Amino acid sequence: MLIRPSLVIFLMTGLTALSGCAHLNDPPPDIIPPVTSPEFEARMEQLENTLSAQCDANLASLMALRDPEIISQEVARLNQQVRGMRDDIAKRARANEKQVVEKRLASCPKAVDLTDGKTVLGRNEWIGLPSVGTFLEARIDTGANTSSLSARDITPFERDGENWVRFKLGLNSTDPVVEAVRDDWIEAPIVRRVKIVQATGEASRPVIRLLMTLGSIRQHVEFTLTDRTHLEFPALLGRRFLLDIAIVDVARQHVHEQPVFTPPADKTSTQTTRSADTSEDDPE
Repeated sequence: MLIRPSLVIFLMTGLTALSGCAHLNDPPPDIIPPVTSPEFEARMEQLENTLSAQCDANLASLMALRDPEIISQEVARLNQQVRGMRDDIAKRARANEKQVVEKRLASCPKAVDLTDGKTVLGRNEWIGLPSVGTFLEARIDTGANTSSLSARDITPFERDGENWVRFKLGLNSTDPVVEAVRDDWIEAPIVRRVKIVQATGEASRPVIRLLMTLGSIRQHVEFTLTDRTHLEFPALLGRRFLLDIAIVDVARQHVHEQPVFTPPADKTSTQTTRSADTSEDDPE
C-alpha cells in the first residue's frame, strides 16, 4: 500500500502543534517569585541596621584618632614592633655571618707554626744580667755575629795565671739601669779575643761570658767589650745568641717584660767590685 506525501506532511504538522501546546504549561526558568511586603520590609530593616553599625564603628575610630594619649600609645606600639623587627633582622644577620665565617675557617688549611717552638723577640728587648745585678736595653741584630756590651775603663789583668778584665758599664745618663750598680767595677775572665777591622785599623777586643736572662731564656752569653756610649743601646745581641732558640719580629719591640733587680741591702758604696759568674750552673 502506497502512502501519499500529503498525508505525511499532515501528520508531522499535527505532532508539532501538539508539542507546542505541551510547553505552554511549564513556568519560565528565569522568573523569580515575587517578594511579599513583610519580607521586603524585614530585609530593608536588616540592611539599615548593618549600615548604622558600620557608621558607628567608623565614627568611633575617627574620634579615637583625635585623642593625643591614644595616638601616643599607638605610636609607641608601632615603634616597639619596629625595634623588635630590627633586632630580629640583626640577630639573623649575625647568625648568618657566623655560619659563613665557620664555613670559611673549616675550608682553610690549618695554620703553620712558623716559630717552630722558638722564642719571638722584637727589634729591641730588655735583658737581665743577674751576676751584675741590673737590666739593660739591648738591640737585636741578626747582622752581627757576636753580642756586645758597652764598657768603659777596660783594664786587663792576670789572676791565678789566667787573663781577666776589669771594667765599668759604659752608659749614658739616659740609659735605663739599676742606679746602684751604674758605677760598679765588674770583673770577669777573658774567654777569647776578637779582631775588629775598621777604617782606622785593626783592634782587639776582649770577650767575656755572662749569665743573661731574656723572657723565659736564661743562659750564658759571650759579649765583646767595647764603648757603645755613642750608640742608641748599651747592649747588642747577635746571631750566635739567636741561633736555634729565637726568631726576630722587627715590627715589634719589648715583647718580654723588663727584669726586676733589688739592690743588696748592705750596699754602702757605689765603688763595688762584682765578679761575673763563670760556673756552668745558673746562680740562684
